[in-house]
Amino acid sequence: MELKTKVYAEDGKHDIVITREFNLPRELVFRAFTEPELIEQWMGNKVLQFEAKKHGGWHFQKKDDQGNVVFEADGVIHELTHNRKITRTFEMYNTPFGVQLEVSDFEELGEDKSKVTLHTVYETVAQRDEVLKLPFRQGINWAHNRLEEVMSKFKQQTR
Repeated sequence: MELKTKVYAEDGKHDIVITREFNLPRELVFRAFTEPELIEQWMGNKVLQFEAKKHGGWHFQKKDDQGNVVFEADGVIHELTHNRKITRTFEMYNTPFGVQLEVSDFEELGEDKSKVTLHTVYETVAQRDEVLKLPFRQGINWAHNRLEEVMSKFKQQTR
C-alpha cells in the first residue's frame, strides 16, 4: 500500500523533508498541531505542556497499559505564525538521536485541501540515518492518517 505521507531523505544529508496533503482546510490542520486536546487525539500522546507561542515549551508523553513511559519528548517553539509555520526543537528522551530542529509549513491548496511540509534537521547524518532505519515512515503516515480522521470528524461536529 502506498503511503500518503512522503519522506524524502537525500544520501549524505543531515535532514529529511516530509510532505502530506490533507483533505482538510489549512486552518484545521494547523489547529491539530497547536491545540493540546486535538494533539492528544491524533498522536495518542498525553500533552503535559504546550505553549503555542514564540519561546513556548512543549512536552509529550505516552504510557503503556501498565503505566510505564514508552515515549517522551519535549522542546521549545521558536516561531509560530498562525496557520502558516511552526519552528521548534524536538528532543526524544532515552534515545541517541539528539536535538532536532523542525520547521513545519502549512499551505492552502484549495477550499478543503492543504499541505504540510515538515523539514527536520538532525545533528549528524548518522543520527538521521538511524531514525530512518526505524519504522519511521509507517509511523508518521499512521499519525497523519489519524490526524485526517480526527479533524474530519471535528469539522463535521463544528458545522
